[in-house]
Amino acid sequence: MTFSLNAKIIEPNNKENIDNAIILLHGYGGDGQDISILTLGWKRFLKNTVFLCPDAKERCVVNPAGYQWFDLSNEDPKYILEESKKAEIILLKFIGEVKKEYNLKNSKIILSGFSQGCMMSINLGLISSENYNCIVGFSGKIIDKIDLEKRKISNTKMLLMHGDADEIVPPSSLLEAKDFLIRNNVEVKTNMIKNCSHHIPVEASSLALNYIKNNLLL
Repeated sequence: MTFSLNAKIIEPNNKENIDNAIILLHGYGGDGQDISILTLGWKRFLKNTVFLCPDAKERCVVNPAGYQWFDLSNEDPKYILEESKKAEIILLKFIGEVKKEYNLKNSKIILSGFSQGCMMSINLGLISSENYNCIVGFSGKIIDKIDLEKRKISNTKMLLMHGDADEIVPPSSLLEAKDFLIRNNVEVKTNMIKNCSHHIPVEASSLALNYIKNNLLL
């Protein structure tokens, strides 16, 4: 099947037995190849799991070599919200294609993302008609809490992590997201990584892997 988004796909050795999918969403200015690095430490522990790392539809305005899920050149919150909603539609279509291709339900799909990809994962985990298995987010935030609360129809459980020295997305974003999710009856675990800037350290990758294994009952 040809997917609507160009994606780096890492399938298990036995392609006939794919039980789970992990969709990894890159950050602003990144691409699927960037975020696929996470699979190097995960795939041998996650048997029968396919990893899909799509490129966003739009080239990044700041870094044309990479992509953006939504434009940040205009800092107007209303503009950013509307652009992120367009990205939601694109990603929901892609997820639907993944479900069809591998014959999977939402309960067998994990969404994970870094920075802007984390923001998209959080939204998708709460606006989809059915819960996903879980969400794993690195260094992100909730784009618009008032809007998301209005549109929320599901309660996908989440693990969110953030560096306490993040210079791009403020570390306080993790605490704000946790408060929002708890108030809206979403099961959430958080971890603030010490002495960590805007990247995914080995510690966060390991925590994510353990969380995923527990939720897939591996």
